[in-house]
Amino acid sequence: MAAISKIATGNGHGENSAYFDGWKAYETNPFHPTDRPDGVIQMGLAENQLCFDFIEKWLMEHPEASICTAEGVSKFKETALFQDYHGFPEFRQAVAKFMGKVRGDRVKFDPDRIVMSGGATGAHEMVAFCLADPGEAFLVPTPYYPGFDRDLRWRTGVELVPVVCDSANDFKITIDSLQSAYHKAQEANIKIKGLLITNPSNPLGTFMDKDTLKNIINFVNEKNIHLIGDEIYAATVFTEPEFVSISEVIEEVECNRDLIHIVYSLSKDMGFPGFRVGIVYSYNDTVTSCARKMSSFGLVSSQTQHLIATMLSNDEFIDNFAAESRERLFKRHKYFTWTLSQIGICSLKSNAGLFIWMDLRKLLKEKTFEAEMDLWRVIIDEVKLNVSPGSSFHCHEPGWFRVCFANMDDYTMEIALSRIRNFMVKNNETMVPPRNKLLRRTSLKLSLSRSLSRKMDDFIMSPSIMSPQSPLVQART
Repeated sequence: MAAISKIATGNGHGENSAYFDGWKAYETNPFHPTDRPDGVIQMGLAENQLCFDFIEKWLMEHPEASICTAEGVSKFKETALFQDYHGFPEFRQAVAKFMGKVRGDRVKFDPDRIVMSGGATGAHEMVAFCLADPGEAFLVPTPYYPGFDRDLRWRTGVELVPVVCDSANDFKITIDSLQSAYHKAQEANIKIKGLLITNPSNPLGTFMDKDTLKNIINFVNEKNIHLIGDEIYAATVFTEPEFVSISEVIEEVECNRDLIHIVYSLSKDMGFPGFRVGIVYSYNDTVTSCARKMSSFGLVSSQTQHLIATMLSNDEFIDNFAAESRERLFKRHKYFTWTLSQIGICSLKSNAGLFIWMDLRKLLKEKTFEAEMDLWRVIIDEVKLNVSPGSSFHCHEPGWFRVCFANMDDYTMEIALSRIRNFMVKNNETMVPPRNKLLRRTSLKLSLSRSLSRKMDDFIMSPSIMSPQSPLVQART
């Protein structure tokens, strides 16, 4: 049998990570409220499902947005025919306008610099191809999204050099940590071509203030390396202060704009990962030109472009959607984190993203990554929750886990929280000396009973639960 590509058959995809193993556990035994109530609940998928009723209502009111309806079929032929890799002008204009709107209209984006790709995955690979040659590297602050190992490295041959951040300062990026990582790379004869930041952060759910971004821009200018800003969670900031984009900061500081590039998508802010709408926005003319040629390998379908252009051009809808999404994310995050705090689980303070960075360090048998993986296997196999261990995000401290909270309905969230609660009760009992167990168990259960009674009263009376579509209502009927 003839040999096939080493790139294709190698481990560059990163699928042997616990991050993806958790997905496999879910896919093997997915939770369903009636068909599989003991299945694994997916809490490892950063997906925004909280506003689909809002979007579906708009679609019902605007059938012309789809070429597969009587109202939109007149656009079918021109949409179905060949389109070049520039994309529809109205699509690029609508995306540019939306990018400005979710950044508070404090900055404008040029539609002619909008380059489309197959999701943020394609956008990151495209940028890596444009900026670096095989063997060269990007600095990436930890913890970072596990998919970056696939997106930026697998087919490009580019390396990632971690910039170690720790919990002592809430995992914030410092110039000292950047300098340290840069110099270590130099000592190892690794050529650093750029710095990749995720802002807001996945998995932290935090974002950088203006001073930090200014320091980062000064750093890349001093080193003459590129800055890639992954801003795909820009519209998920749900409380003040407001999100600050790289695009705003470069208006206030002197810098070489040829070094600045933004990756964006509609997967998180709009909740459309299936549409595969990724964007590269570079301030470098050469990169924009090269990226546009490369976009031929991952275009957004013309049907999707048509729908997105129609939707994003509706100012009233976008304004209302953005406000509603922020409100729902805020409420879900507040309820989720408060409930966990009542059973002794803390998380990093955050106000963005679709997840929390949960601190389970006190549950580790020892402060090692082996102990973290042991705990993770218990959560997957016994608690039946797919949460992602910090080590899969290249976190340098064991005991942190990313937990997604926006990819499920209220009923599923309550089931997940009840499983965590039961696990904590059981865990607390095993940690208490025998003579104190009875007193501790009684006190803990009484406390939980009182708090959960109040929460469930509020939960059961919420409109989403009392609707006929709610699994809880259906289960009762």
